[in-house]
Amino acid sequence: MGTGFFTSVDDVSARLAEAGYLASTAVATTVFLADRLGKPLLVEGPAGVGKTELAKAVAQVSGSRLVRLQCYEGIDEARALYEWNHAKQLLRITAGRDETWEQARTDIFGEEFLLRRPLLTAISSDEPTVLLIDETDKADMEVEGLLLEVLGDFQVTVPELGTITATRAPFAVLTSNATRELSEALRRRCLFLHIDFPDEDLERDIVRLKVPGIDAALADSVVRVIAALRAMDLRKLPSVAETIDWARTLLALGAATLDERVVRESLGVVLKHQDDIAKAGAGLKLEQVLDAS
Repeated sequence: MGTGFFTSVDDVSARLAEAGYLASTAVATTVFLADRLGKPLLVEGPAGVGKTELAKAVAQVSGSRLVRLQCYEGIDEARALYEWNHAKQLLRITAGRDETWEQARTDIFGEEFLLRRPLLTAISSDEPTVLLIDETDKADMEVEGLLLEVLGDFQVTVPELGTITATRAPFAVLTSNATRELSEALRRRCLFLHIDFPDEDLERDIVRLKVPGIDAALADSVVRVIAALRAMDLRKLPSVAETIDWARTLLALGAATLDERVVRESLGVVLKHQDDIAKAGAGLKLEQVLDAS
């Protein structure tokens, strides 16, 4: 059963736009289906295209609590799912010295001593929840196996307490930058959405939305130059967030147009490696880019 956040694809588009997230038809359709079918949504694509922001926008427009699990190399079950508060358990055992172990054991493995990490927090929540599992590809295969259990039936087994099943399934979003291939088993449990860099028309709309007051011609120039940079062989292609940062920078500088000097002086806002800046400086033909129809 789905979470019931949205009534249609158009509803997804309109409400996300109100939250400042301009979704393509493909994005809006997949979000609607994930909501309607109650399936986790796996969102893959290069860094900075709005994967994480999509989950945040869904939480905002649906009035849901956002629970985020940030994955990284070495993350384990204790950080992702739950662990016991050992210090508090020890204090409880010390305070009840006259008790038998069986009496103490019944008490110390109760809810009071359970530290809920993001996965268990989302599963056991009674309120509408968006569960964001961010950069899933950075986690180890062991954590991926844990996700199979959690996302398969939206339940978690705690040996000392039993099985905790979601009374209200979260809207789950997994993001991946594809630094490693996720397992087919995990992919099968999810609806899949690939988000790439937006086309120039959509990115222009994003810039105009996020940078109020920017001149239409300047916004168009920014988007054209960004597209040219993404076509180059750079270590780190500029993200949508960096496009917005650059537009804000140019507005703050009072730049009415893009020229060689302005681009050269502000390129560090867009590119984050010196060799990329040098390569762009040598290979970017600004006049040709801005004159292209």
